[in-house]
Amino acid sequence: MASEPYRRAVAGDVEGPDDTRAMLDEIEEISVERGFEGKSVPTWQKQVTVRAIFVSMVLSVLFSFIVMKLNLTTGIIPSLNVSAGLLGFFFVKTWTKLLAKSGLLNQPFTRQENTVIQTCVVAASGIAFSGGFGSYLFAMSPAIADQSPDASTAIDTKSPGLGWMISFLFVVSFLGLFSVVPLRKIMIVDFRLTYPSGTATAHLINSFHTTEGAKLAKKQVKALGKFFSFSFLWGFFQWFFTAGDACGFASFPAFGLEAYQKMFYFDFSATYVGVGMICPYIINISLLIGGILSWGVMWPLIDAKKGDWYSADLKQSSLHGLQGYKVFIAIAMILGDGLYNFVKVLGRTVFGLYNQFNKKDIGAPSNDPNAPMPSTLSYDDKRRTEMFLKDQIPPWFAIAGYVTIAIISIVTLPHIFHQLKWYYIVCIYIIAPALAFCNAYGCGLTDWSLASTYGKLAIFTIGSWAGASNGGVLAGLAACGVMMNIVSTASDLMQDFKTGYMTLASPKSMFVSQVIGTAMGCIISPCVFWLFYKAFVTLGHPGSAYPAPYALVYRNMAILGVDGFSALPKNCLVLCCVFFVGAMIINLVRDLAGKKWAKFIPVPMAMAIPFYIGSYFAIDMCVGSLILFIWQRVDKAKADAFGSAVASGLICGDGIWSLPSSFLALAGVQPPICMKFLSRAANAKVDAFLAS
Repeated sequence: MASEPYRRAVAGDVEGPDDTRAMLDEIEEISVERGFEGKSVPTWQKQVTVRAIFVSMVLSVLFSFIVMKLNLTTGIIPSLNVSAGLLGFFFVKTWTKLLAKSGLLNQPFTRQENTVIQTCVVAASGIAFSGGFGSYLFAMSPAIADQSPDASTAIDTKSPGLGWMISFLFVVSFLGLFSVVPLRKIMIVDFRLTYPSGTATAHLINSFHTTEGAKLAKKQVKALGKFFSFSFLWGFFQWFFTAGDACGFASFPAFGLEAYQKMFYFDFSATYVGVGMICPYIINISLLIGGILSWGVMWPLIDAKKGDWYSADLKQSSLHGLQGYKVFIAIAMILGDGLYNFVKVLGRTVFGLYNQFNKKDIGAPSNDPNAPMPSTLSYDDKRRTEMFLKDQIPPWFAIAGYVTIAIISIVTLPHIFHQLKWYYIVCIYIIAPALAFCNAYGCGLTDWSLASTYGKLAIFTIGSWAGASNGGVLAGLAACGVMMNIVSTASDLMQDFKTGYMTLASPKSMFVSQVIGTAMGCIISPCVFWLFYKAFVTLGHPGSAYPAPYALVYRNMAILGVDGFSALPKNCLVLCCVFFVGAMIINLVRDLAGKKWAKFIPVPMAMAIPFYIGSYFAIDMCVGSLILFIWQRVDKAKADAFGSAVASGLICGDGIWSLPSSFLALAGVQPPICMKFLSRAANAKVDAFLAS
């Protein structure tokens, strides 16, 4: 999750780099490092301070709640890098000011320490996403298995448990960090990969530590705090009206009761209004188009085939009925989009590597860290390269760390999941470094992480290898988690190395802060999920406050990998093939159309998200886009400066409200009022019943 511009799809699917690249293109070609001349760079030990770790821990809890709530509702997770960097700057700056006034300040706040905080927070909150609490990990639970087309068995389910979840994350979350550490110089200095999100984050942190940037940051924090308070109080106010199912503002039939039945309504969610302000316009429009296509056109037509295509006596939640078309067609689009982007990014990776190893430029950087730097490099690049190569992480350390953790996990994982045999894990760990390199290199070129695509490959390969009789469903889901964590953390760490390169933060401090943040996340995220799991008994159920839709999607991917297409209802395979191919064609058209026209062509991955859960959140996000659009028309400079801060405030306030609401639910405190909307005829019947 670290250093990514936005999540354009569920469960780690790829992001689009266009907006990030556009932002970087607008940055003036001036020397940043000359502005910091005269300021000494602290040693790596002084960059990783106690106050930085303390602030990181506080913010990690906050962001873990936000990510977990988004994970368990729709799965769309925007970038929180701006919020992490901004709040980290604000807290430590306030801290140092108070100490300076009292004469107790021993060490000033630097951009390197700010980078450590941002890295640590995003690494910790990223575990809430890559840990699979809204996807593969929760997909193992009986609550999700009961919704599957086949009867769940003990061999294919595993109930959530705090102990085994923490243990699982600890043994799989660190391998990716060690797998790419020896490649940091090649990626950052020799190949000079862009890593647009890491570069954008570095520019943001550098700007905070200038006089003008500090003033703007102070105003941005003020705006964030104002909308944080509004969002939190709005969530608190709404809680009073949610005493039953389908009660409260979240069930407000803004477009009429018939539209509400087809999941078209505005649910007054400050979170998704904020997410809509951060995500590009085309993502929000794609979500709305997907909702209209599915709930407005396709599902009514398929529902009319009840009794022909599927039995009319099936439960509404049965995947052999209409629900099956919703889930499996969404899966087909996700897989089609993922396959296209996998081939595309892999092709660019191979082509880029070919060019790197065959270039004849005599001024190309040498692999020798002691070799003189080419004179063609700018002052900034020379300064940054010098500092980046100063603190070396020995290759033997990375190799020893990878082998040690791999051995521990090979021994440990079969005890957590007895369906996941030790030789499956050995095979994964043999090929994982190559895949981690591909993902990190491709991310440097395109800013797209394919972590979930590699995870889905593991689902199908390990699941089919294990077979249905040996718990292939659960083995595939567990293998997905192992693979996804390795390749995801590898690209995240390389993004952070790029950020550290541009802020003169030591590679050692970046690695240590990533390890500390990951360790925090391995404890904080399972605890946050456990709180949701215990507080909300309907967690994972369709139509509940936290339906965790992609847990069901991932489980059914595993079932497809093991059982083949026998799980699909009638004619569903044909429709799946159409949408699978359609997703690839739309992506191809987007790439061939060029930047000018691609922004008007919908994104298939985003279109697939509402197929299962409806369009209500897409409407919220489109409202966020509309607010930002009007704001930019009225005052573009202010909208560009404060838009992200306002959006972050809306997301953070509503997200953190889930903490007290969870405690209220655990304590058995129920809201006092149910606000529900009825038709005139239904209301007359209710009045007559009450009168009698």
